[in-house]
Amino acid sequence: MTIDTLFQIFGQTLVLIAVGLFILLILALILGRILLKKDILIFPRLIIFALDVFYSPLKRLAKSLGFDESMVDHIGVEVRNKVNEKRFSKADPRKKIIVFPHCLRNPKCEAILDETGLVCDCCGKCAIGIIKPKAEKMGYKVFVIPGSTFVKKIVKNNEFESVLGVACYEDLNLTMMKLADFSPQGVLLSRTGCFKTKVDVKTVLDKIGYKENNEEENESFSYYKDFDVGCTDKKHKMN
Repeated sequence: MTIDTLFQIFGQTLVLIAVGLFILLILALILGRILLKKDILIFPRLIIFALDVFYSPLKRLAKSLGFDESMVDHIGVEVRNKVNEKRFSKADPRKKIIVFPHCLRNPKCEAILDETGLVCDCCGKCAIGIIKPKAEKMGYKVFVIPGSTFVKKIVKNNEFESVLGVACYEDLNLTMMKLADFSPQGVLLSRTGCFKTKVDVKTVLDKIGYKENNEEENESFSYYKDFDVGCTDKKHKMN
């Protein structure tokens, strides 16, 4: 076999690999779109593999096809939510954590920063104040963090089985990717940005399995939706 023949075989192999990769990425996007549009999950492991291994190329391909790059992150969040939903719901709340981004806090927030993140005292000025006391009564540990470095500290210093994260598309997808061993669930911010963001409080409470105790409280949750809300619980200390 000559050198020319070897180079020819090598070149053909590269072409086949490139075509196969392109087909894989296209298929992942198609299956992801089906999930987002029709709530039908097909070949979830294939989608997760493509997202984890070819994240950047997948975003570039989506953009070249005329889609918003954030669609890739949205697909990642939704497929992981579907895959991990049962394991998350079965885990003991005392072995679960919730991670909020600091951008949810009110501009006048006076929470201090320590090694765990912002120490929320439930002042009643943002949505975190509604969710935090209710979640902690169920057994959850709640963290409000200013950056991804704090996620590493949380993982290192806390024992937990499952995690619920709240963030924008890209941050949430990448964090769920890193915490894949903890049956992650994610809730997207209803208004993104780096300042005065918002989250659907009822969606978060539904995710953690919180049950309203009476009709008055149930009615109040419709008011919380997509709105920064006050805290109805007394101040409490971090666990």
